[in-house]
Order: sequence, then structure tokens, then C-alpha cells
Amino acid sequence: MNILVTGAKGFVGRNLCHALMNIRDRKDRTHPEIQIDEIYQYDIDSTEEELIEYCAKADFVFNLAGVNRPKDPSEFMQGNRSFIEKLCNALKEKGNKCPVMISSSVQATLEGRYDTEYGRSKLAGEEYVFSYGEDEGVRVLVYRFPNLFGKWCRPNYNSAVATFCNNIANDLAITVNDPTAELELLYIDDLCDEMIAALEGNEHRGERFCFVPTTHRVTLGEIVELLEAFKAQPDTLIIPEIPKGSFAKKLYSTYLSYLPKAKTSFPLKMNRDDRGSFTELLRTVSGGQVSVNISKPGVTKGQHWHNTKWEFFIVVSGKALIQQRKIDTDEVLNFEVSGDKIEAVHMLPGYTHNIINLSDTDDLVTVMWANESFDPAKPDTFFEAVE
Repeated sequence: MNILVTGAKGFVGRNLCHALMNIRDRKDRTHPEIQIDEIYQYDIDSTEEELIEYCAKADFVFNLAGVNRPKDPSEFMQGNRSFIEKLCNALKEKGNKCPVMISSSVQATLEGRYDTEYGRSKLAGEEYVFSYGEDEGVRVLVYRFPNLFGKWCRPNYNSAVATFCNNIANDLAITVNDPTAELELLYIDDLCDEMIAALEGNEHRGERFCFVPTTHRVTLGEIVELLEAFKAQPDTLIIPEIPKGSFAKKLYSTYLSYLPKAKTSFPLKMNRDDRGSFTELLRTVSGGQVSVNISKPGVTKGQHWHNTKWEFFIVVSGKALIQQRKIDTDEVLNFEVSGDKIEAVHMLPGYTHNIINLSDTDDLVTVMWANESFDPAKPDTFFEAVE
């Protein structure tokens, strides 16, 4: 299968082309039934001859080309309607009746504030491709996309989310006139998933238009609040709630894509003494915290118990003896563990426990997860030797 992507260097085009390349090159093996031979990438710097050649060979066309902010308003119609006519004419001239997808906009509805030159040009492009499909017996797929966001989206252009992510990541000012203003947002990976479904003939269709089934309605205030929490993470170590498929998860990934090099890494506080060190790695809102403990040779750490808190000890380097004893009993549970065979050991509530570095020469490195973040006002930690 040969695929033509117009607007290939734009935000959507670039993401889609890489998704298609991953399928073509079998880096993405989730679509084994799709066999991609060539991906023809057409953009503003391509030639007329290339467009004609691509239209002769394409088995599917994704038309993502368009004009958003021209210097002259007349360019709206040229870029958003006239190019579609040129594309369809090239396909007709080559006798190619392959499916054609075009990206339109919710602004093509021309309702209220959407009655603009841009909206009218998008509507004209829709009507042309619908007529082309009917006249030529070609399957056409017209999508009216809402506001888009995701990696590689250009800030300070036509995406508030991209601008907010970029500015907050780079300590630049943002302006929010109405925090209660609501946006319908479409994440780029959800868009690309729908494009792959369309390629397979499984697009989502309404009465006339196709659509991406997953969008998110959020206010500007909610977006900024999340972004400020993401920005604070290196200081608080708190990972906000990011459930599977949630807007927060997608926004976090988007925000990180705008981080400058200076903020890509950040220091962690190592609490050191003559026994080694203890470092908190991250905290979560409801899933506890993760730390790393380094013990010097022969050192014993722990010797305490908890009422409600429980932990995993996971030795990743070195050899250790983990001991646990139920309070008010004499029986000691012994667990010899090492980084050669990584396993997790529960630290049981009501059991005093320790961890002993069995090596005379090497440090012991243990990853520790606790079901709650440490609260100095209520530490739930009580000293008592295991033996």
C-alpha cells in the first residue's frame, strides 16, 4: 500500500507520518494486517510534478494541508479549498479512485464566532470533496477536528495548550482572560489512532462526517492548574493523578515535550550518614512513594515497625538479609535476596523489620516503595530491634 500525506511537515502530518513509518518498518507490530510500501510526503516545498506522481501511485490519501494564519485573508480559500480541488483533479487525471481523507475544522459550522474567512474556506473544501466523492464514486472521509494538542505542536500559533505548555515549561508568562472558558480538545495520538483505523476501513462515522471518538472538555483554568502541578513536580516529587486515557496523562506528556534541556534533569535530596544514604525518588497522590536506599558494607538499617504503612523492599544490587518479626513474638522471618535475582519482599504491618548488607566490600542498593508518602506529623514508625 502506498500512502500520500499532504501537509506532511505540519503538526498532524508529522505525527501521522511517524506513526505510519513505525507500522511500515514493523516497529509498531499492533497492525500486522497493514502492509505499507511507500509514504509520500507532500508539503509546501514540494513540486506540482511530485503531487501528480504521488496521486498516480497512492492507495490512500490523507489531506492534512491547510492554511491557518495567512498574511492575506484570500489565502484561506486558496489553501483550504483550492488545494483540495487541485488534489482531486490530479487523482481524476490519473484515474485513481483511492479513498481521500480531509482534515476540516469545527469552525466550518459557521455558527456564531466561527463565521470567519477560515471557517468558510474549510466549509468550501468539505463541499468540494463531498461532490468529488459522489461524482467519482470515491470513498471520502471528512473530519471536523476541534482544538488539537500533543508533542510537536507549534506554540504561539493556533493552540492555547501548546502555548501554555511551552511558556510554563520555559518560565514565560501566560495570559488567561477567562479561566472558566471550556475547550474541546483532541490529543494527537487519539487522532492518529483514528487515522490508522480509517486506513483499515474502520473509521468512525456519523450521518455525514467522520469523527474521533475520544475528546476532552476542560476549562482553561483546569489546564493551567495541571500544568503548574507538573512544573512543581521536581520540587514536590509528587506525580499527579494520571489515570489511563485521562486528559491529565496526555497533557503531562505534552508538557514534557516542551521542557528545555536545563529542566530535563533535576537533583534529588540524598540523606547521607555513615551507614549510606536514603533518597526519595517520587511521590504520588494516592499510590505512595518510591525511594532508593544505599547501605554500606555490613550495615543494618531499619529496626522499626508500622501500624498501617507497608512497603516493598526490592534489592537491585548487592546481597542482603531481610528480617521481620511480628510484634510480641519471637519468630523471625528471614529472606536472603540479591540483585542477581530481583524479587520484592513485603514489609508487613505490625512486624519490626530490618535489612542487612551481607557484603564486606560492596554497597547494597534497595528500591523501596511505601503505600503512603512520609508524613512527619504522623510518621507511623516505631523503633524496635528485630533480634
